[in-house]
Parts: sequence; C-alpha cells; structure tokens
Amino acid sequence: MKLFNRQHYLILSALLCSTVTYAQHLTDAPQPYGAIPTERQLKWHEIEMYCLIHFTPTTFQNKEWGYGDAAPSLFNPTKFDALQIVSAAKSGGFKGIIFVTKHHDGFALWPTKTAAYNISESPWKEGKGDMVREFQLAARQTGLKFGIYCSPWDRNNPNYGTPAYLNIYQNQLRELYTNYGDLFMSWHDGANGGDGYYGGKKEKRKVDQSSYYDWMNTWAITRKLQPDASIFSDIGLDVRWVGNEKGISPETSWSTITIRGNENKPAMPGFMDDSNLGSGTRGGKQWIPFEGDVSLRPGWFYHPDQDGQVKTVAELFNIYCKSVGHGGSLDLGLSPTTEGILHPKDVNTLAAFGKLLKQVFAHNLAKEAKISLSNVRNKQQQAFGSPNLTDVSRYSYWATDDNVHQATAILDFKKPAHFSIIQLRENIKLGQRIDSVGIDIFKNNTWQELARATSIGANRIIRLPEPETAAKIRIRIYAPVAIALSEIGLYLEPQIQSAETKSTGNSYPKTNWKAINSALPAIEALQLKNLTDNNPSTIFETKTSNYIDLDFSRPLTFSGLGYLPAQDDTSAGAIEKYELFTSEDGQNWKSVTSGEFSNIKANPILQRISLAGKITARYVRLVAGQTVALPGQTSSENKNASLLRIAEIEVYR
Repeated sequence: MKLFNRQHYLILSALLCSTVTYAQHLTDAPQPYGAIPTERQLKWHEIEMYCLIHFTPTTFQNKEWGYGDAAPSLFNPTKFDALQIVSAAKSGGFKGIIFVTKHHDGFALWPTKTAAYNISESPWKEGKGDMVREFQLAARQTGLKFGIYCSPWDRNNPNYGTPAYLNIYQNQLRELYTNYGDLFMSWHDGANGGDGYYGGKKEKRKVDQSSYYDWMNTWAITRKLQPDASIFSDIGLDVRWVGNEKGISPETSWSTITIRGNENKPAMPGFMDDSNLGSGTRGGKQWIPFEGDVSLRPGWFYHPDQDGQVKTVAELFNIYCKSVGHGGSLDLGLSPTTEGILHPKDVNTLAAFGKLLKQVFAHNLAKEAKISLSNVRNKQQQAFGSPNLTDVSRYSYWATDDNVHQATAILDFKKPAHFSIIQLRENIKLGQRIDSVGIDIFKNNTWQELARATSIGANRIIRLPEPETAAKIRIRIYAPVAIALSEIGLYLEPQIQSAETKSTGNSYPKTNWKAINSALPAIEALQLKNLTDNNPSTIFETKTSNYIDLDFSRPLTFSGLGYLPAQDDTSAGAIEKYELFTSEDGQNWKSVTSGEFSNIKANPILQRISLAGKITARYVRLVAGQTVALPGQTSSENKNASLLRIAEIEVYR
C-alpha cells in the first residue's frame, strides 16, 4: 500500500475543507426561531405513542386510587404475563411503555430497600418477584422503549409529609434509575397529599407543593442517572400535561410555553397556573410539548363493570388525531385484570387500532403530485426544494428565503386525488415557525378554501368532515420568518365500522323518579329534574345544599349507584367525598356506604358506587362531603360542599 506523503495529506485536507465549506454554503440553513427542542425531546417527538400501565393492590380492591391500607396478601396475579400486555401495546402501534412502579397507595412493585410496603411482602412468586423487571424485559423483547412512573405521593408511608420522606422518595428513584436499563421517560404527576393510611395514622396530610419534593434537585438525579429520559409532569422539564385526561389538545396547541407560577412562587407540578397547559404559548420561552394522556377504559385501573366501556377504534383514532396530530404525543392507559393480563376486549381493540393506523398512512397521495413552490431558498442549489416534502424524513425540508414569510405549495395531480386527511410537519430543529396554514382546492375554475390550521410543529393532522376529490390543491403558509416545512401528506381514511353500543351497567329506567331537596330555593329546585332526564348535557347545580334525595316511587332492589359529574369545561362542583343513605319513608335515613371519587378533578367520568350486597329501598340520599373547588379556591373540607354540580344519577340492579 502506498503511503500518503505530507503533500498528499495537505492536498486531501484542502479538498475536504473546500467540500465542507461548499456544503455549508449549499445548505445555507435558516437560523432557528425561538425556543427549540433538545436532542432528548426530538427522540421523544419521534416516538409519538406509548402506554401507561396501572397495576397495584388497588386493582384487587376495585378502586381507582388506593388508600394505602391494602394488605400485600391481596396482590397475587396468578396469570401475570408482562409479554402479553406489552405485545398488545405493540400491536396498537405504540412504541413504548411506562410502568407505574408505585402509585399513590405506596405499594412498590419492585423489591425496594426503601420501604417495607412492597412486592416482596406479597404471595406473588412467593415474595421473590420483581414486576418492574418483568416489564423491562418484555419491552426489550418486543423492541419497545421502557419508562417508569413512581408516585411522589405515598398514602402508606408513615414519613410522608416530613422531610425524611423526600430522601426515601429520591432513593426509590435512584433504585429505579440504576437497576432497569435505559429509560426513555421518567413520568411524574401533580398528585400531592390528602387523606391516607400513613402507617396507621389514617389522617389528612398536606404538603407545600411548591417546595416539598424539591423538584429541581430531584430531577437532577434523573438527569445524572438517566440523561436520555424525558421528564414529564404537569410542567416537566421536557414534556407537559395537556391539562385533561381525555387525551386531546385544543385546536391551537404550541410546543412552546411560558410557565407561570401561583402566589409569586415558582411553577412546580401541582402548583402552577395551568390555564395555558393545553394551548401552550406562541413564542413561549421554553420548548415543552404536551402529552395527551387518556385510558383505554373510563378508569386507569381495571374495573369489571367497565368491560363494556372500552374505547372503540373510532374513538382512539379521533384522540390520535387530536394529540399526535396536534404536535404532541398519545399516552394510552392500559389496565391489567386481577389475573395480571389484559382483558381480551382490550387486546382486540389495540390490534384493530394498530391495523387502522397502518391502513390510513400506508400510501401518501402527495407523492403522485407535481409540487410547485412559490419560493425556494437558494433555488439554483436545489437543497430546499419539493422532493424534501414527500421523502418521509422529519428533518429534510422545503425552505423559503429569509425575507419570504408567506408562500404556497401547489399539488397538481394527473388523476384527481380522493383524500380526507392532510398531514403537515415542520422541521422542529429550527423551532415552531409557522403561524397558520390554509388549504384550498381548485373547483369550478376557482380556488375554494377547504380547511385552516394553526400550530403545525412536529405533526399536524387536518381531518376533513367528509372525503374530498381534487386535481389541484393549494397550501398557503404564513410565518414571521422563513418557512421550513418538512412534509406534506394526503391520505384517505377508510370507513370505520360504526361503534358498538357501550354498556354502562344494568340500570333501572328512571320512570316516575323524583329528585327532592326541601332546602333549595325555588330557582335551584327547578333544576332537580335534570338529574333524571337521561341528558348528560343538562346540570343540577346548587350552592345552597350538599345533598339530593331520590324518590323511586316504589321500593327498588339495587347493587350500586352511578353518579355523572357535570360534563362541561370545568370539574368544579364534582363530588370528591360522598356518603350514601337509604330510607323506607323519606324521613329516617340509614348510612350504607361512604368513600371518595378518586381523580375526579382530572377525569370527571361516570362514577360507580358499588354496594357490598343488594339493598332494597324507596329513597336514596347522596351527600357530598367535599367537592372540587372553583379555580383559585381550596376544596371544601367541612360537611357542607360550597358548590355541587351533577349531570345524572343512575341506579343499578
């Protein structure tokens, strides 16, 4: 082999340098605009969909939140199969799972050294099991990313609320970060303090949400031990909550946001101004995109009475279009049964959803069009032209000159295209640049507007009410800086079979029922009829009383009661703590059960009060011991709820 001499080396170096210089000149990329994502956030954006798995002793109690007092002996899933659960998620097109390693009940699903209340105290695998490990290995086997959630609130730990607990919690995170491989997410929420078992104290404990968990130093542990893990919370360092548990964002939802605290304190999970969580902030100071979280079932934990309420494929696709399709991600809750596997209905729905996604996005019709651009950056060099718009790369892009902030792309088809979905992406490495777009079709010899959209970002899906056919389509783009659009997609959504009728329980018809409350003023009493009109959009609302009575007109034998909070834009007035009474004559009342509707503020869905056994009575009284407060107020903690709002009451046979 002939060796290079110094002269050869200098010539080669000069050629390389000139090539690099030419490439830089050729690229001439636009300067980034505003806040931009980190490499960690870019990887998160590329995942788009993952699942959140809830499975603790709470499942065996048929509750939504555990109180922290469940005996470890309850936890014994005899058919547990992490691979079945994770494989079902993969069949749905999901690329990662987040396992709830410890929920608010405090039961750790790995053999932690930090607290006695953990899986080693259960009969599952004779106390030698490690469920976190099993999910980690199943994720690895299926090629899915793995993440963890460890609740900061612990309703079992006797030290919760004291400085000692912070050290316990941080050590739990250290164990999880060091023993279970690389994580793609560390997931946290804003649930902070309240009623709990707390080592047998059975009391209410409050914490200062702005400081108790010392989040900046706690998250520093994440950064040190899992530098590639995106941190999610109400307002996490990398990913923010969308502000609801429906999984959808507003039509306009920026990935940038300016965070605002409360009461002149720093913004922290559970303690912040959350009014812009869904919308973000145009030109916000930080790039913190949203996650849309929603459960496949009404609740996050498995409840047998919800087997008939699994979301349909059509519902899931709608959520997908308003989460992933609004530039964020979809985090779908999965709920194993007490056996430790997913219900067949859940498995089948996930598989059908994954099949639909593949079918929808299998063929981009835009590839069949000739694309004409009104302006191309450094057009003669062809680095930023139309081929970049259909090459599937998120980061190759069409760019305009710096002084061109409005431009059009015209798609001209030899044969008219039949489509119902328009998909657009920006090269977010350069920030979220586009303010809005307009979509036109050429019809009857004139351009007619078909749709508009804002906040394009990482992904924007514009879903038409009905399929459209056009031979020429125009996309008008508006931005305060040069445009950097990376993808145009046109797709036809197949007709999805009509949703099956969902069962909410074997409820009695409300014939001849009458809602009563003699303490109400006349104007509020008029609304009592809304409780039994089978119309979830009508509401009974009172600031006068904390209870309602139902007269069935005859004795009924029933096993439970259903309560639907108001289904509007606020959860204020939803019942958090309740007590249920029955009566034979409407005068003498007997208490039959009491409890809490966990997580109702974030997820105001139909709640079910299940009784220990069937009861026969003519009258029922539902008392609200505590309701969700109005914004800016604290929850009522006395026996008189300050605001009570109810949409419907159901009674189950």
